Amino acid sequence: MADTRDSYDTVAASYAEQVRDLLVDAPHERAALALFAELVLAAGGGPVADVGCGPGRITALLHQHGLDAFGIDLSPAMIEIARRDHPHLRFEVGSMTDLALADASVAGVVAWYSLIHVPDEEIGPVFAHFRRVLRPGGPLLLGFHVGDGSRLKTEGYGGHPMNVHVHRRRPERVAAWLGAAGFTVEAQTVVSSPESSLGGMIFARRVP
Repeated sequence: MADTRDSYDTVAASYAEQVRDLLVDAPHERAALALFAELVLAAGGGPVADVGCGPGRITALLHQHGLDAFGIDLSPAMIEIARRDHPHLRFEVGSMTDLALADASVAGVVAWYSLIHVPDEEIGPVFAHFRRVLRPGGPLLLGFHVGDGSRLKTEGYGGHPMNVHVHRRRPERVAAWLGAAGFTVEAQTVVSSPESSLGGMIFARRVP
């Protein structure tokens, strides 16, 4: 986690610029995020955690859809940019591996391409945190790179040095992890877009 934090502190400004408008040409992802907002509101609404929020673009979009969304990210530099660009929203430094939220305190959780640096052995504990902080029946939306294996990323986002492993996973594997953590998978799909050359999206719900 220290390497991930330091890497994204280094590239934060360049990253924010490069991803700012990715969703403009990603209609399927926009539709998924709108559907997630609809599900949360249909269940009565409430606070929604965007875990691994980066510069806050997804948090802001969820807010535009009527959600009481807030962001959490490991990188202090990312949180600084998120607060600068979206001063009307709440952002906090934190880790999904030790999520500092009260039990059953949020109505929904989004992890949008933020699990890609978490090793396999940590996914179960991360999903356990997601389940713990969600209200019974609360929805979870995941976005992730689809594929097999991992690679070490040593440079990115403006040519800055990085030291992070990027993990690609099959949707059925992620779904199995979710089931083991106490979630019901309701829908999953694979798309190709500016967000990811091959990206997966999974809707799940905390089992009461």
